[in-house]
Amino acid sequence: MTIEFTKYHGLGNDFILIDNRCALTPLITPEIAIRMCDRHFGIGADGVIFALPGQKGTDYSMRIFNSDGSEPEMCGNGIRCLAAFLTELEGISRSKDYYLIHTLAGVIRPQLTDDGQVRVDMGSPRLLAQEVPTTLAPGESKVINLPLEIGNQTWHITCVSMGNPHCITFVEDVASIPLEIIGPQFEHHPVFPQRTNTEFIQVVNPSHLKMRVWERGAGITLACGTGACASLVAGVLNNLCDRMAIIELPGGNLEIEWAETDQRIYMTGPAERVFTGKM
Repeated sequence: MTIEFTKYHGLGNDFILIDNRCALTPLITPEIAIRMCDRHFGIGADGVIFALPGQKGTDYSMRIFNSDGSEPEMCGNGIRCLAAFLTELEGISRSKDYYLIHTLAGVIRPQLTDDGQVRVDMGSPRLLAQEVPTTLAPGESKVINLPLEIGNQTWHITCVSMGNPHCITFVEDVASIPLEIIGPQFEHHPVFPQRTNTEFIQVVNPSHLKMRVWERGAGITLACGTGACASLVAGVLNNLCDRMAIIELPGGNLEIEWAETDQRIYMTGPAERVFTGKM
């Protein structure tokens, strides 16, 4: 079977986009997605994203397989890439008001702006332990600055769900964190029954955070959109940052706002087309 694809990236977080509007079932299996994402024997990507028909009044649906074949609920950088891909499929040459995208994390609303960025209404963060989910605290409680023992060290963590689980910890220097060692220990810790994404955050000033991330199912990536959103929320909850800030990632910057008026998270950042091909 020949698969046509388009490669996109959002701040170096790269994806293989597939036009799957013919059916609600992905055209390929997770096993094939693993092969496609392989950076030596395949195309190379952090995940494969499918543009599927809309459901329940939405314009389109989104599904994604990570590079390890697992399926996350949502992906912030990925949905910006999907929005750009949809304008390409539709032949739209100017910005669209917005798309309503059905995801496993709920309905997400990305909008392409005139300057080539994509602004995404990411919805409201979920803060209860049972929503994350984590067993670190009672289900109806919030996990804010609680201790967790990992790697013979006590980390103080804050947990946030953006439809997918995030564990955020604030550190003095993100560059000094051995992500390849400590990241898997966070991801697979038993207090996270569905595993977790982990963000290590350095506060430069209240409007500027530096972030490195270990993504559930993908490992070290250059950027994580939902992680940037969750990290801003954690910063606000710990009185460490403003409700709007620049999140500096290895792949570039995202602008994140936790609006006080409606309590929703808004993410603005790029989505760039790299190449098209067949496999």
